[in-house]
Amino acid sequence: MTQMTRRHAVLLTLLAPLAARTPTALADASEHAMTMPDMGPEMNKVHWEGNEQIAMLMYPGMTVMDLIGPQSMFGALMGANIHLVAKTLDPVTSDAGVTIVPTATFDTCPRDLTVLFAPGGTDGTLAAASDPATLSFLRDRGVRAKYITSVCSGSLILGAAGLLKGYKATSHWSVRHVLAEYGAIPTDARVVRDHNRVTGGGVTAGLDFGLMMLAQLRDRTYAECTQLVSEYDPEPPFHAGSLKTAPPAVAKAMKKLLASFTKQAEALAAAQAHCTPAC
Repeated sequence: MTQMTRRHAVLLTLLAPLAARTPTALADASEHAMTMPDMGPEMNKVHWEGNEQIAMLMYPGMTVMDLIGPQSMFGALMGANIHLVAKTLDPVTSDAGVTIVPTATFDTCPRDLTVLFAPGGTDGTLAAASDPATLSFLRDRGVRAKYITSVCSGSLILGAAGLLKGYKATSHWSVRHVLAEYGAIPTDARVVRDHNRVTGGGVTAGLDFGLMMLAQLRDRTYAECTQLVSEYDPEPPFHAGSLKTAPPAVAKAMKKLLASFTKQAEALAAAQAHCTPAC
C-alpha cells in the first residue's frame, strides 16, 4: 500500500487526530495501514494531500475554543504542517485555564505561510492587539501569507496590525463594529471571505470557518468528509446563539456583561487609528 493510500485510509477512519503533521509530532502513517476501499471515480478526484504551512497565533488569555475549533479542522489536512506560534515556547494559558505548549516562536515560524490565523478572547486579545512584537510578527507573515484569517475577536488583532484595511470582516458581536476603526468593513455573518481575508464570528463559528478553509485549501468534498467524520451536525438545545435569536432579557444581560470589554476595544482601536504603524 502506498503512502498516499494509507493516508486516504486514515482520513476516512480517524481523520482529524491522525492526518496533519506538527513539527514536534509526526505520526507514522504505516502504523495505520489498512485495506483501501474502492470509493469510486468521484472520490478519486479529491485533492487528498497537500503541504500547507499553517501558523496559529497563541497568546495568554486567548479563548481556547477559538484556537482548537479551527485547529481540529486544519488537523484533518493530510500533509499540512500546523505551527502553534507564540512569543516563546513557554506554555500558554487560555482564558478558561487550559494550557497549550507552542511549537514555534515568532522567530522560528516559517516565513512563507499558506494560512496565518489569530484567535480571539477579551483582555488577552486587547493585550495582544497592543503588543508591538505580536503586531510585527503578523505584519511580516501577512505580507506573504496566502490567507489571512481569524475567529471571534481575533480580527481585532489583525485590524491592529493593519491587515484588514478595505476588507469586509466579522468578529464577535460585542466588538464587530470596532473593526471600522481599523479601516475594515464590519459584516454581520458567521464567516466572511473577502479575497484572501477569511474571518469567523464568535467562538463556535470557528468550526464553520475551519470547514470553509478546508474547502478553499483542498475542495468541498474533502471538507464534507471532515464534517462527517467530525459528526458536525449541530442541533442546539436553545435558540440563543445570536442577538437575532436570543431572548431579549438574555441579550440585554450579555451586552451589560461585555460592555467593559467593548468600551476598552473601542478606546484601543480609536487610539491606534491615530497612531503610526510603529505604535
